[in-house]
Amino acid sequence: MASPLSVKMRTLIAAPMAIVFVAFVVRMVFLTVLMRHMPVAAGNGYSLGYGEVGSIAASFASGRGYSSPLGTETGPTAWTTPVYPLVLAAFFKIFGIFSLHANFAIRLVNVLSSSFTCYFLFLIGKRLFGEPTGILAGWLWAILPQAVFFPVLWIWDTSLSALFVSICVWATYVLEEKSTVRAWAAWGGFWGFSVLTNAAILTLFPGSFLFVLFRARRQKLPWSKLGAAAALVFSLVLAPWVIRNEVTFHGKVALRSNFGLELWLGNNPEVPSSWSWWLHPTDSASEKADFVRLGEVAYMQQKKALAIQFIRSHPADTLRFQYHRVMETWTGYSDSFMDIWRAAPASLRGELLLSYSLTILMLVGLLLARRRCGQNFFPLLNAILFFPVVYYICHTNPRYRHPIDPVIVLLAAYAVTTVGGWVGPRLFAKGEENAAHAGSPGQPLQH
Repeated sequence: MASPLSVKMRTLIAAPMAIVFVAFVVRMVFLTVLMRHMPVAAGNGYSLGYGEVGSIAASFASGRGYSSPLGTETGPTAWTTPVYPLVLAAFFKIFGIFSLHANFAIRLVNVLSSSFTCYFLFLIGKRLFGEPTGILAGWLWAILPQAVFFPVLWIWDTSLSALFVSICVWATYVLEEKSTVRAWAAWGGFWGFSVLTNAAILTLFPGSFLFVLFRARRQKLPWSKLGAAAALVFSLVLAPWVIRNEVTFHGKVALRSNFGLELWLGNNPEVPSSWSWWLHPTDSASEKADFVRLGEVAYMQQKKALAIQFIRSHPADTLRFQYHRVMETWTGYSDSFMDIWRAAPASLRGELLLSYSLTILMLVGLLLARRRCGQNFFPLLNAILFFPVVYYICHTNPRYRHPIDPVIVLLAAYAVTTVGGWVGPRLFAKGEENAAHAGSPGQPLQH
């Protein structure tokens, strides 16, 4: 009979809010260490790690509007969608632009976002695959290195986007139980808000929308009415931002303006294997000067034209670049496993094994989920297939994939619990068989 203490421990381990709490503590420890070792600010304050988002937020907080992504006055911008820069601008307004307190506050938002992702992973895992998968997925996210590092090290929408993707996927499954216009409108509204946080989330909406419509029609619900409500509210949430951009940039920008630059950074004569990061205007003085001289829209159009010209004239190089970007998306590195392994130190080998293991377990989990879930498998497949496509075309790094990392962790957890459920009983049965062959205590062994 299990002791009361062991029962309490098992109950605690299975409690989703306990997982969230542990995830929060782990990230706060890392954040505390980082802040203690952060160098004393110089000049305009603690600006390290903010990038274009910080520049836009500083501009907005100082009364110059949503503008100037490179820290130089260049006028209105649509470099990135507005939710995260405006959250950061609010902290700048409260605590001071690039102040230590603002620095800590925005990282705390990231930490909370990453921690609560555990909760929604638990809910999705429990709903689709059973409670053991939900528990394991939550714990894996709580301690996964990239889920610990990104919210602390990157002042960007990365962790908030991962939380929102988790909520969107969970809500897509939960919507099966809802037949009211209000519920469907709320679903569409949250998807719209998520796209305003990270425009790449838009790639997941069409597949999810078709999925909920198909399921509603199969259940003989008023699917056209419900779908119209969801689509209308989704569009209304996006409308102010899209209208602002259409008016400000004379019909040349909808959600974001920087696609041309990102496409060119990954497709030009100087790209070695994946992209030419040193040509980004934040790193290149000459490119920044061109940006200031031409203006945002003209600069982006010029880069897009150059990238398309290169892609058409160098198809072999373009395919090679895309191969390396696919590798980097799913393994964390643009080169092959053996090329890296031969000369890698122990720490890098550990990272390599973790990255490959997670991807392999994800693929196993996808195959198993297809067998178990039937049509409910498609929202997961939708995230894996469509979210990374734009990064294959432009350029990538592990941070760009992070918004769908919760889906990857969920599928990996399902692979582990399923394979463990197959292997464990068989090993136990084999052990009993061996014990029987060995004879009971006090009896001679059978020969």
